[in-house]
Amino acid sequence: MVKTGHVSMIRQMTYQPPGRSAASVETMTFGRLRELNDGGTQRADFHVLAVIDAGPGSVTVDFHLHPLQDRSAVWIPPGAVHQWDDIAEVEGHLVLFVPTAPVTHATRELVASPDPAAHRRIPAADWPFVDAARSHLLLEASAPPSDSSTELPGILLSALIARLHAPHAEARLTHPVFRLFRSSVEAHFRQHHDAGYYARTLGYAPRTLSRAVQQATGRTAKAYVVERLVLEAKRLLAHDRLTAARCAGVLGFPDASNFSVFFHKATGERPGAWQAAATGTRVPTPSTPPEPVT
Repeated sequence: MVKTGHVSMIRQMTYQPPGRSAASVETMTFGRLRELNDGGTQRADFHVLAVIDAGPGSVTVDFHLHPLQDRSAVWIPPGAVHQWDDIAEVEGHLVLFVPTAPVTHATRELVASPDPAAHRRIPAADWPFVDAARSHLLLEASAPPSDSSTELPGILLSALIARLHAPHAEARLTHPVFRLFRSSVEAHFRQHHDAGYYARTLGYAPRTLSRAVQQATGRTAKAYVVERLVLEAKRLLAHDRLTAARCAGVLGFPDASNFSVFFHKATGERPGAWQAAATGTRVPTPSTPPEPVT
């Protein structure tokens, strides 16, 4: 894949269900994933929900390593850059689905969450219900397509999602202010870095907005925007190999110095040093220190 003159290290995956053009939910085993996986870095335009019966293994999602343990689950949302690092001994299933696949309001709201991959161990008391929901979905997904069965995979997917919902997910669902803020940030974070912009655009006092975000996520509105910017910056630096100057342009900073100061304040590292560590390359030592931004 080529982007703006740079060869990307990421394989872009598009949802294309084999033989069932109308299917919004597909499933596969980890055995099948091992056959298809080349060990490379991937970004999908669909959700990947992995339910692990037995491990061990691991997957890296947006620079965070998630263990694939016995009776656990990992949810990789669209756009998240991920790499299956060690799945030789993993047993379980993956459910691939488009954002519109769930049929209930609550599960669609859960699917709309932009949070990074949610990994959790499934409590012993919950496992029989998760296993039953998954088994029913697997059975239905394997059935021949027919007019009478097109809605059933979405219904059963909703049941599985409801059983697997991440801790504190209800807090995100019960805050309409946060839902509006989340959508607005996702649409405009490259152009607008100030939490005050989102308060004005949505018609809320800054204190009201920040309180809603804090209750839903445990972070202030400003911290939420900064976290989203840092994630995108890391993707551009590590995977698209952009320079700090190019990142500054893509992410709406006036120049490379301002972007470097922002990145260093948020992460404790300069963009070039972080990029070198992430990609395994050597960063040259500058002859003079960068000028401070006034």
